[in-house]
Amino acid sequence: MASVRESNAIAKRQLALRDQLWPNAELLLWNRKTNKGFATIPKTFPLVLRIMDEMGNGVRLSETYMTLWCSTWDNSFVSLSKKRDLAVAAGFTGNRAEYTWRTRAKKLAELLFIDIKAGKSGPMSHALILNPHLVIRWHYEQKTPGLSESSYIALVEWALELGAKDMTEDPSVAMDGFRKASGTKK
Repeated sequence: MASVRESNAIAKRQLALRDQLWPNAELLLWNRKTNKGFATIPKTFPLVLRIMDEMGNGVRLSETYMTLWCSTWDNSFVSLSKKRDLAVAAGFTGNRAEYTWRTRAKKLAELLFIDIKAGKSGPMSHALILNPHLVIRWHYEQKTPGLSESSYIALVEWALELGAKDMTEDPSVAMDGFRKASGTKK
């Protein structure tokens, strides 16, 4: 894992190389510090999404999850009051768009990637997005069907490269809170 100083040095080298390869590209790029409407994601997100789809037993969950994630303000909380908008953003159209989206969101809740609460918009008014690394670790412990060992190991390897402690620290430390919240004792 790189220190802050090393990370800054790496970023500076990459920026210098980018500016050599693409001079004056700065105006064409998305800069999260100057543009509004960005979301923070883990670098392991592509693999997390793939694992989620594998666990969906033939039902792709990643589009719904990505839409929920991008609907937060970096607080893991999502208002579900505009289900039609969420459905369209996830790629669902037509008469069954909201139904399909709701079905996928319920599956994400069944798999513990999100928690859903009722409110003024009905039984699905609010969602809390749980740490996907902890959720996947929990599923690995539980031997949940659909989670392949090769995908899990690939996620752990990537997390180790990045220094993602929620995937690498002693499982008892990282998982105790999740086990308590999920109602399992294992």
